[in-house]
Parts: sequence; C-alpha cells; structure tokens
Amino acid sequence: MNNIQKNEPHSARAYWPQGTVYGALLNFKQEWDMRAPHMLDAPHKGAPKAPVLFIKTANTFTPSGQTIAIPHSVVEVDVGANLAWVMGADAKPVACVLVNDVSIPHESYYRPPVKYKCLDGFMGIAAKAKPIDEVQSDAVVLIVKVNGHEVQRVNYANTVRKSQALLSDISEFMTLQEGDVLLLGSDCLADGKRPRAKPGDVVEISATGFDTLVNQFVGDAA
Repeated sequence: MNNIQKNEPHSARAYWPQGTVYGALLNFKQEWDMRAPHMLDAPHKGAPKAPVLFIKTANTFTPSGQTIAIPHSVVEVDVGANLAWVMGADAKPVACVLVNDVSIPHESYYRPPVKYKCLDGFMGIAAKAKPIDEVQSDAVVLIVKVNGHEVQRVNYANTVRKSQALLSDISEFMTLQEGDVLLLGSDCLADGKRPRAKPGDVVEISATGFDTLVNQFVGDAA
C-alpha cells in the first residue's frame, strides 16, 4: 500500500500508515467515570496524570474492504472505533482517518497486553485520509454498525482531553514524528464494554465527510 501522495489532492489520496501508531485509552468521560472508583486501587493508587497510550504494530494493519481473522480460540473481539490524526513533519496533524482498534476483550486498560491488541490484522484502516483543516475533530461523531445495525455512536465532544490538549500532553514526554498516527480514543457502551464482533460479522465505521471503513470478520483456520 502507498502512503499519501503529496502531489494529489487529499480527496484522491489513498492512505496507509508510515510511522508508529499510538492510541489513547480512557479518553472518554463515560469510561473514565465508570473506572474512577477503582483508580485508587493498587498498584497505581491514583488516577492517571498523563495520557494512557498503547501501540498498534504494523502487522495489525488491514485495509478497508479486507477481512480480519479472529483466532479460533476467541469467541468475539472488541470494536474500537477511532478518529485518528496523521502527523506531519512539524509534529502537527495534517490529516484524519477512521480506524478500528480491534482487540481481544481484556480488563487492564492501564497496561494493555500486546497479545490482546497487536494480533495480525487487528486494526482496520479507511482507504482515504481527510485534510485536518476540513475536520472539526472535537465535533466528529462516529457511527458504528454491525451487520447493518447501528450499535454505537462515538461523539468526540465527550472526551476527557480534547484533541489539541491530548497532543499537547503527549508532547510533554515524547515527540511524534512525521507519518506517526495518533488514535484519539474509542468510547465504551453504557455497560462499560465495547461493541463486539464475531466471525461472519461485517463492521462499518462512518462519519460525515469521511470514507466509511468496512471490514468483515472471519474465523482463523489455523
């Protein structure tokens, strides 16, 4: 897959990550409030003071329209609908793209194990990126559908850290490089879980003005 072609208009550009993909956890008020009573427990004994990040490795990348295999030992996976920023040379976002942070359901959101989040194919990526100056990131609403039925709306007006504040807080301890991708966070449902998908399900993630991200989940024959 090719990265964004700099001599083409954004509306015509195919997108593929060229740097490290970072994701923000606990960045929606609903999930933060649900977990707040337990943040004083050991070993952390306090709420996170900096953004809680994880990484999606290159083996996880799956283009829109292609299938994502679920290991035969796993019944279903979490769907993590995200708006993602693509970083430019000056450590500022230049484009946005929709992604699906797929993961095996797990309890720890402070130190999410790689084995749950970085399985082969476990990040769906929309085909096109949209210029950052055409997007009001903190007003984007993602619609998540499973088999054509809406199961979730992710409203970025409801984040703990708004997009620029999130980037600023991350920049206090690390510098994002050109091509890096920052997932702005996925929300949970009212029960604290994320939407689930199982083999045979088709998941669509859409937002006004964006290319819809579509992936079908299949069983792993291995």
